[in-house]
Amino acid sequence: MAEKPKVVILGAGFGGLWAARKLANRPVDILLVDKNNYHTFLPLLYQVAAAELEPERIAQPVRYLIRDQANLNFRMGAVTAITPAEKTIAVDGEPIGYDYLIVALGSTTAFFGVPGAEEHCFTLKSIDEGIEMRNHILRTIEAASNEPDPAKQAEMLTFVIVGGGATGVEYAGALAELIYQPLEKDYPRVNLKKLARVILIEAGSQLLSGIDEGNYTAERLKKIGVDVRLNTKVASVEADRVNLAEGEPVLADTVLWAAGIQGQPVVKSAGVELTRGSQFEVLETLQSEDYPEMFVVGDLIRFMQDGEPLINTAQVAMQSGEVAAENIMALINQKPLENFRYYDKGMMATIGRNAAVANIGGRHFTGFFAWLIWLFIHLFFLIGFRNRIGVLTNWAWNYLFYERVVRLVMPLDSSKRESERATEKKSARQPA
Repeated sequence: MAEKPKVVILGAGFGGLWAARKLANRPVDILLVDKNNYHTFLPLLYQVAAAELEPERIAQPVRYLIRDQANLNFRMGAVTAITPAEKTIAVDGEPIGYDYLIVALGSTTAFFGVPGAEEHCFTLKSIDEGIEMRNHILRTIEAASNEPDPAKQAEMLTFVIVGGGATGVEYAGALAELIYQPLEKDYPRVNLKKLARVILIEAGSQLLSGIDEGNYTAERLKKIGVDVRLNTKVASVEADRVNLAEGEPVLADTVLWAAGIQGQPVVKSAGVELTRGSQFEVLETLQSEDYPEMFVVGDLIRFMQDGEPLINTAQVAMQSGEVAAENIMALINQKPLENFRYYDKGMMATIGRNAAVANIGGRHFTGFFAWLIWLFIHLFFLIGFRNRIGVLTNWAWNYLFYERVVRLVMPLDSSKRESERATEKKSARQPA
C-alpha cells in the first residue's frame, strides 16, 4: 500500500488550525507543529492583559481540538528552519521531511526601527505577554501606592499605548476602565482618577482606519478617560519616557507597542524573497512562486486584492488556511487550483464595556448595538463550550458590577524581565 502524502502545517493559530480541519479524513497524513500545546483566541488577548479574563478562557489544548482527526498528529516544538529546496523543516533542530507544506506561523511585533522601542516596550502577541502585562500593571499601581514623591508617582501611573489599530484601541479602553473603576476602589488612598493617565498615540489622522469612518472611537475613548493623540509620531523610547517627533516627551514607566506586525524571524530561513515586513509574496493560489508545494497563509502573506493589500485578520487567516488545504488536495489529485479571494465578513472593535464600532456588509454600526454584535461574534468563534460559558460569565460580572475578577499578580517566567525593567526605570529616575 502506497504511503499517503505528508502535509506539514507550521502553526496552530487560525490559519493552521483551519487548514488542518479542512484536511480531516482526506487521504493525507498531517503533522501540525506549534511551539505551544494550545490554540490562542488572539482577538481577546487584550482582555487577559486588562484583568478581564483568565488566560485559560481564551486557549484550548491543540490535542483536544484534533483528537477526532485520525489523520492528524501534533508535535510541540519551535520551528527553527524552513528549507523548501530540500522539502524539510526543522523542529528544535531536528529535520522533518514533507511532501506539502503550509506555513502559518503568524506574526510578531514590528517596531519600525524606532530607537529603544524593542528594548523598553511591552508587546501583546501571546498569552505569556498578556499575563506579563497584567502583572506589570498591578505591580506598578502597588508600587505607586507607596511612592511618597508625587512626580515619580505620576510617572509610574502614566500608561502609554502606541498604535491606534484594534489592539491599541481595545486595550486603551479596557485599561482605562480597569484603572478608573475597580482599581480606584482597591486603592482609596491613591487618587487614580486624578493621577493615573492612559495615553493612546497614533501616527495617523484617525483611529481604527478601515473600521471607524468618523470620530466616534476617539470621542468614546476620551469619554472614559483616555488621552487620545492623533498625528503623533514616536521618535524614540527610553526606560522612563516616550520621546515624540514634535512636542514634549511623555514621562511614563509603561509603554505598550501595538503599532505593527511583521513575519516571524524563522521565515527568513526559507531562502525566498520576502517583503520588508518579512511577509511572503505569494501567487493567487497561496503558493510560493519558487516552490509550488509550499503554501503560506494568514499574517505571513502580503496579498493584493482589488488593488489593495489585505489587512491581516483572523478571518483572512481562516479563509486562506482552508483554500491552501483545498489546493494541496487539488495538487495531489492533479486538478486545477483555486485562487484565493477574501470574503469580507466585517471588521469590528470594542471600546470599553458597552460600546463598539463595526463595519458589516457595508453598513456602519456604533455604540451599544455594535457592542452586542461584537460580543455575539466573538463568543461564536471562541472554541470550546466551556470557554464560551466562562467568558460570558466574566463579561456579565464585569458589566453588572463594574468589577474585574482576575486582579491577580501570577507567577510567570518573565519575573526576571520585570525585575530588570524595574531596575532600569529606577536608574533612569536617579538625578544625574
